[in-house]
Amino acid sequence: MDLRQLAALTAIAEHGGFSAAARALHTVQSNISTHVARLERELGVILVDRSTGTLTVEGEAVVGRARRVQSELDALVADVASVNKEVSGPARIGIIGTTARWLTSSLLEAMTERHPRVHVVVVDATTTSLLPQLDTGRLDLAVVALPVHLTDIDTEVLFAEDLVVVAPPDHPLATHTSVTIEELAEHALLLEPPGTAFRDDLEVAAARAGVELQSKAEVDGMRLLTSLAFEGFGAAVLPASAVTRANPAVFRRVAIEGVPGRVVGLARRRRGLPSAPARALREVLFDVVAAQAPQQTGIHLPVEADAPPT
Repeated sequence: MDLRQLAALTAIAEHGGFSAAARALHTVQSNISTHVARLERELGVILVDRSTGTLTVEGEAVVGRARRVQSELDALVADVASVNKEVSGPARIGIIGTTARWLTSSLLEAMTERHPRVHVVVVDATTTSLLPQLDTGRLDLAVVALPVHLTDIDTEVLFAEDLVVVAPPDHPLATHTSVTIEELAEHALLLEPPGTAFRDDLEVAAARAGVELQSKAEVDGMRLLTSLAFEGFGAAVLPASAVTRANPAVFRRVAIEGVPGRVVGLARRRRGLPSAPARALREVLFDVVAAQAPQQTGIHLPVEADAPPT
């Protein structure tokens, strides 16, 4: 087994077949076929279905490990380059959309100033999309909604934010300045689907109050959920950072009483040492959050966040 074989299999997974993998790796298809065949002989299994060009279950398992291997190799190169020089190399971070809106520009500016040789790649996606990319090594870090119940992922709290209802002016909830979870349960709402941290926390609060929430629509993506509310499709329960507009003629922003806010944190793989660029990005991220979060309506730093954790 060698790195070329793993790279060939990973390229097939990412580009959809032998020919596309060869083009991506700037080689010929016969080399890709040879690498995969040798890897299959060594492991004693079929890794690619030749009729479709897709990976088998065993192939998917190997690619998952291969991506982690490549991530460690990238970290090795970056660490060696950073020993006697300024930190350099790639650092890949995923950020949930509502947080990316106010965090990304300040984060990139700070990284350019403090670590100009670090190439930062930002992926804007949902928590449920970012965590698998973090687990497979496609991302070094991810800013996600907490809690995360994955044994191979470690998390640190970045900030907490209030929950609010956004309702069209003609919606019954728009007449309130604040509502309880019991009052929310009387209306069909725009919600994230069950299984997401945001929805699960709401369901826990509803269960404690002895009520059940009704969904008018379920959307796994806070920014799309917010857009639907702004367009008048219905009332939505949102984190404070999702509400960027302030025109009462377009919608009403209603506080929610007695419901814990959303907690957002930084996630990384538990196994393996983050690369020097990833460690630098993490440090800058905490500094930027500490500076920018208090300027955002409804966002609160944890009490212990006076300085970035070590």
